Amino acid sequence: MVPTLAFACAAVLASFSSVDALWPLPTGLSVGSTALRLSQSFDITVDVQGAPDDLNAAVNRTKSQLWNDKLERLVVGRGSVDADAISNAAELTSLTISLADGATVRSISEEAIDALESRDDSYTLSIPETGSGAVLKANSTLGLFRGLTTFSQLFYYYNDNVYTIEAPIDITDKPAYPYRGLMLDTSRNYFPVEDLERTLDAMSWVKINNFHWHVVDSQSFPLQIPGFTDLAEKGAYSSSMVYTPDDVSHLVSYAAERGIDVIVEMDTPGHTAIVSEAHPEYVACAGSAPWASSANEPPAGQLRFTEPAVVNFTADVFTALSKMFPSKLLSTGGDELNINCYDQDEVTQGTLNKTGKTLEQALDSFTQATHSALAQAGKTPIVWEEMVLDHNVTLSNETVIMVWISSDNVAAVAKKGFKIVHSASDYFYLDCGGGGWVGSSPSTNSWCDPFKTWQKSYTFDPTANLTAEESQLILGGQHLLWTEQSGPENLDPTVWPRAASSAELFWSGPALTNVSSALPRLHDVAYRMRQRGVKAISLQPLWCALRPGACDVSA
Repeated sequence: MVPTLAFACAAVLASFSSVDALWPLPTGLSVGSTALRLSQSFDITVDVQGAPDDLNAAVNRTKSQLWNDKLERLVVGRGSVDADAISNAAELTSLTISLADGATVRSISEEAIDALESRDDSYTLSIPETGSGAVLKANSTLGLFRGLTTFSQLFYYYNDNVYTIEAPIDITDKPAYPYRGLMLDTSRNYFPVEDLERTLDAMSWVKINNFHWHVVDSQSFPLQIPGFTDLAEKGAYSSSMVYTPDDVSHLVSYAAERGIDVIVEMDTPGHTAIVSEAHPEYVACAGSAPWASSANEPPAGQLRFTEPAVVNFTADVFTALSKMFPSKLLSTGGDELNINCYDQDEVTQGTLNKTGKTLEQALDSFTQATHSALAQAGKTPIVWEEMVLDHNVTLSNETVIMVWISSDNVAAVAKKGFKIVHSASDYFYLDCGGGGWVGSSPSTNSWCDPFKTWQKSYTFDPTANLTAEESQLILGGQHLLWTEQSGPENLDPTVWPRAASSAELFWSGPALTNVSSALPRLHDVAYRMRQRGVKAISLQPLWCALRPGACDVSA
């Protein structure tokens, strides 16, 4: 998908302002320079017949944020510099939200899990300088939700006043790409449900719409799957470190109400050592040492995909997962297969010799069987890039490929005609630069050094080295956090506000991204997140944040 964008600004802003607080940047924007404050009786009117409950809930959250964020503008003097303008400002008494004529009324939750490319996030927002009433319109409740998110970012607090200084404001907005994501690994370290809720909240504030949940891996299996409860019973770190079906149902609903689709991943056939705790007969080289000869990280262990019982088991697990997660997408993984593990496994080699198949042929059969189970459940599979570039397996044309090893590999995947979600470690991995974590190796660094700054991901070109036709295969992209060195204690500062950089890149499109003008807005994202209970890190000293450009190298 190649974005066609237009951006108009009616005034050149000399200092950091509320429009500079918008994130992601709207694709169409016009602003003025008049102060406007919210009336104490300000209210949001929902002019939608039969408005769904989750839309009304979103309205209530927006009103709460408007009055409780209490964020002062990031300028020298903070809100006091606006005191005179506020005292003479007109009052905005209402925001009316409505759907376009003829639009079908559906819930945000329903629209959030529609097929990826059919979702409609577009909206228009008009705020007059006279206070005569703001208007938000959209074709969908999902679009209304995105517009409410924008509206909540426009206002600041000073001395019991909630105000903007850029009225009138007119916005026409829609995303450049349909996929804007965040991936979180909850296997290497466990994250309680409340941490996931807070992460989903923060994602929604920057219009991220897909939560890629890498819920299990070789280290632990915290997900309770009906019919396969032995996997979590024997594979979770403890009985308190599990996600029950009720937890999943709650998180899926919580996310959908915030415009987010939860995409589960169970990586197969690699990254499955933990399955051996419940089914040792299904796993090759389980716990073998030295682990480095059979795995990319400990513990070693991979599914014996040559075995019919393992193929059937895996397909059945995917069928069960499909019932837990209503998303149209489901990831089967497919990365980092260690061939040496299978070369040394007597069971695997015995079956290959008996059937006359090669390992690649057996992998193809396994993939077709498991993906067939997904197709029967109405799911579109997602796989990592190795399944296209390193292995000769049969994939449907609808399969979505996540390119992670290097952004240089995108073109090779595109040439094969598959749709792509950018996930490149050289731009979007949040765990890079933390130093080596394996023991007895004090001089090692993380494999994907250096640390990936927000500027690095923000300047990524989604269509680099692609033809116009190949560019249409790009669905969007995501930041990713593998959690070897992350847990609940550092989740927020590791993710935020860095993950917001890809949110804007894939919403606004690269044509609107500019590091210098983005920095003041990203400061605002971080400070507003803190006001809402998310512990985003500082990007610079506050002195710099209050003086945009003053800390540039050239200043």
